[in-house]
Amino acid sequence: MPLQPEPLFTAQTIHKRIQELAHEIRAAYSDAPPLCLITLKGALHFGSDLTRAMAFSSETDFICARSYADTDSTGEVRLLYTPTAVLRARQVLLIEDILDTGRTASALIAWLEAQGAASCRIAALLDKPSRREVDITPDFTGFTIDDHFVVGYGMDYNERYRELPDIRILEP
Repeated sequence: MPLQPEPLFTAQTIHKRIQELAHEIRAAYSDAPPLCLITLKGALHFGSDLTRAMAFSSETDFICARSYADTDSTGEVRLLYTPTAVLRARQVLLIEDILDTGRTASALIAWLEAQGAASCRIAALLDKPSRREVDITPDFTGFTIDDHFVVGYGMDYNERYRELPDIRILEP
């Protein structure tokens, strides 16, 4: 499948928005930094850049779930990797690449709460509310997008295009 020739968001636009998000998050967690939980693999670039921009000492860990096959949600969320950090009584910031149907984020939040996390907030680089199937909203949003399948900046199509520095629309 081909990519649209022009980026939906350039690397410069992404960088600028991450700086703004980091400021919002610092203000929200001024009392104590959260445990930053980066959702693999898609949010790796975003999470890395965001945690550096937040510029406060916080622990970072990873979680991995899968709910997509090709360009479609399977409707089933499988947890593939869980964090090693202590979650009980912690404020957790779940860092997501994209909030689409909401199933994955909702399942992860439920799992974190079951592990005893004191609070869970979501920072999503992209929010696609037109596809939402679960009542969930990110607490911090980079960009709201229409119903496009996007790749780049960590997001993929069958493990391809993660390396792109910008975000592009994958054409059907």
